Amino acid sequence: MYAVIKTGGKQYRVAESDTLDIERVTGEAGDIIEFKDVLMVATDKGVEVGAPLVDGATVAAELVEQRRAKKILVYKKKRRKNYQRKNGHRQLLSRVAITEILTGGKKPSKKAAVKKAAAKTADEKPAKAKEAAKVDEKPAKKAPAKKAAAAKKAAGGALFTTPDGEPDDLKKISGVGPALEKKLHDLGITKFAQVAAFTKDDIAKVDDALSFKGRIERDDWVKQAAELAKDA
Repeated sequence: MYAVIKTGGKQYRVAESDTLDIERVTGEAGDIIEFKDVLMVATDKGVEVGAPLVDGATVAAELVEQRRAKKILVYKKKRRKNYQRKNGHRQLLSRVAITEILTGGKKPSKKAAVKKAAAKTADEKPAKAKEAAKVDEKPAKKAPAKKAAAAKKAAGGALFTTPDGEPDDLKKISGVGPALEKKLHDLGITKFAQVAAFTKDDIAKVDDALSFKGRIERDDWVKQAAELAKDA
């Protein structure tokens, strides 16, 4: 038994237990999603094609996770106009697992989802209570830590340990000029290998320190630096 559904402006052929990525839908992991735009249903009795939808047919699915697709780069250039632009895009997706294909106006079973939600809530309450207790017990220790971090940031201190040896020419990374290279040196970043090894936390730190607003990921510094490090 299978069905053809429409969601996010696209059509998908689905069967029970199938897992697929679709355009982002509202919800959290564990929620039951109902697809009412069913264009066709095939059963042992035959195939029913809608006009345009199959009356009383619904496809139910469990929302597995909210995710983002692999980044694609869009590059535009106008010849002899001194114009070039590069942008990145990651599409918002939802991964769903098909649980039921229903006909005749039947409603999907939500018992499993309700039990999971109830169990999750029961587990979260003690954890939240412990976290609240910890916050009440140690407010004095956290405040100085925040003040120290703010003071370090204001002083323009290095965020990373500067490696030994001559600095690499960071200007070879697309979008890095002399002024930006100096700022990176001030943060302790002097080697391509450092940039190539950036974690998400490292990227967030540099973004915050230099007000980049996602520039490192948008220009894919990590990949550029990895290639340059091979030749260095």
